[in-house]
Amino acid sequence: MIQILAILSVLLVGGGLAMAIAFLVGTSKPVGPASPTKLWLRRFWAGPGRTVAQRRTHRSLLVFSVVAGAAAWLFTGWPIGGVIVLLAIPGVPWLFSAASAEKKAIARLGALEMWTRRVSDYVRNGIGLQAAIIATARTAPPLLNVEIKTLAARLQAGTDAPTALRLFAEELDDHSSDEVIAPLILQAADAGDGLYAALSDIAQALSDEIVSRSTVDSERASARFTVRFLTGVTVALLVFGAFSAEYAAPYRTSMGQLILVALTALYIGLMLWIRGLSLPPRLPRLLRADTDKAPAVPS
Repeated sequence: MIQILAILSVLLVGGGLAMAIAFLVGTSKPVGPASPTKLWLRRFWAGPGRTVAQRRTHRSLLVFSVVAGAAAWLFTGWPIGGVIVLLAIPGVPWLFSAASAEKKAIARLGALEMWTRRVSDYVRNGIGLQAAIIATARTAPPLLNVEIKTLAARLQAGTDAPTALRLFAEELDDHSSDEVIAPLILQAADAGDGLYAALSDIAQALSDEIVSRSTVDSERASARFTVRFLTGVTVALLVFGAFSAEYAAPYRTSMGQLILVALTALYIGLMLWIRGLSLPPRLPRLLRADTDKAPAVPS
């Protein structure tokens, strides 16, 4: 067992030195399109969140998980114990975020409904769609403040309204938001009578969608409670095992470590399955923007 740990330590140290040298010196490989794996790792390191502080917290959590995993390995003498801690620190908050993800999406729909009604009020007073969107940027709902101000900035920079609205839909990234923005794109491309009535109907449809999604979200509460309960019990057992020499003795052998790997993989698979049941299905989007051709937004 000691020889295996020594080999793993040498490999980890060597790999870390190689990556550090490559980062500092660089390589001679010509710059090309990033691979899907590299893009996924880049997004994973950047982290979720709409603010710089949220992304910084995510990266700090990842760094802390690596340090805590190494400390758990040294303290318990379990290689898989270090891996479990490494995965658990960012993984447990991610599992618990299932309840808040849909609530945030519903809250953003509420902000979109509020914004749509404000645009319709400007239109009712005789202002065109593009001017109305720019005017609403001053009183944008807090949850969509950044996206709406970016939309207004694109319009003021000379971007045509359909393109700016498609980019707006891409930033919101929600199928219900697409159902709101698609009629706006049609109106912007071929302006006609009845824009106020169309916006009022869109806002009412959004209100009905919010009620429907809130009802479904409440029905999934039991699955989310199951995730939290099982996760809490598992964390308690792991902490007890780490501090109880008699309980953890069978897992210190090579066979015990292999069994722990299998149990960990099975548990992660079950948690991912239960979390999937607690979230609404991801419906296909109606609008897709060509982000490669997106115009720059002036600061």
